[in-house]
Amino acid sequence: MALFNFRREAPSAPAASAPVEALLKGYSIEVMPRTAEKVENFRDLLPEGTRVYVAHIEGTPIEDMVATAKRVASEGFPVMPHFPARIIKDKATLADWIARYKGEAGVTQALLLGGGVKQPVGDFHCSMQLMETGLFDGFERLHVAGHPEGNKDIDPDGSDRLVMEALRWKQAFHERSDAKMAIATQFCFEADPVIAWAERLAREGIDLPIHIGVAGPAKLQTLIKFAIACGVGSSLRVLQKRAMDVTKLLVPYEPTEFVAGLAAHKAKNHGFGIESVHFFPLGGIKTNAQWAKDNGGASGVPANF
Repeated sequence: MALFNFRREAPSAPAASAPVEALLKGYSIEVMPRTAEKVENFRDLLPEGTRVYVAHIEGTPIEDMVATAKRVASEGFPVMPHFPARIIKDKATLADWIARYKGEAGVTQALLLGGGVKQPVGDFHCSMQLMETGLFDGFERLHVAGHPEGNKDIDPDGSDRLVMEALRWKQAFHERSDAKMAIATQFCFEADPVIAWAERLAREGIDLPIHIGVAGPAKLQTLIKFAIACGVGSSLRVLQKRAMDVTKLLVPYEPTEFVAGLAAHKAKNHGFGIESVHFFPLGGIKTNAQWAKDNGGASGVPANF
């Protein structure tokens, strides 16, 4: 008869807070063809109905993009491909992309954005021009880009004048469109500036729902590299401060504090404009999905769980 049981139980995941669970409900996530290839079955990772953005990086063949969208859709998830204006040659090319996505993957949703290249390859330089073509008429949902910390590609002087003008234009488009619309933002790392930005939009009459960009768990060096490349502004100091702490340098970053801050504010302010979370899985889709499962309660449970 054994007197002692030395077998240790595996630690259980911490219980999700109600505000975080509520904020993570219906979260979306971004993939690229090369990252999607590493996932055996998205249903093992993502909750039922998760919107999957298919990010279009310059140089990726449209065939690969459509194949990825088709694969994700076949596993039961709504797909939202990127349409970056500056890498689309002309209206005929845009029409071809839309026809392929619709015909092969049943796509009815799109994220329209300027794109991260400095010089347009053709006729388009901003998402508003894509919207004006009329080619997205009939789409159920259109998302547009948002920049809580500004965008120096758009406003080189460091202001957000042109960014805000564009959002006002998109708000007006939303008011005359049948499509459901939302603002999907670049990822950030600090809650207070994001809260202030969302409240400013509300004061200026921009009531498009906000899907806030959140960087998933990743190595600190990876996040800093992406943050600099993507022009993330003031909240980059959160990462820089962390990098100076030797005890945290080798520990992967997790968005727990950032998400909790937004969730707490939303719980106390029910009219708050942030509707949902959009994940950038910079440390891998599996790692991001596991974080959502560990922290999101029912909102993170995979479809095949």
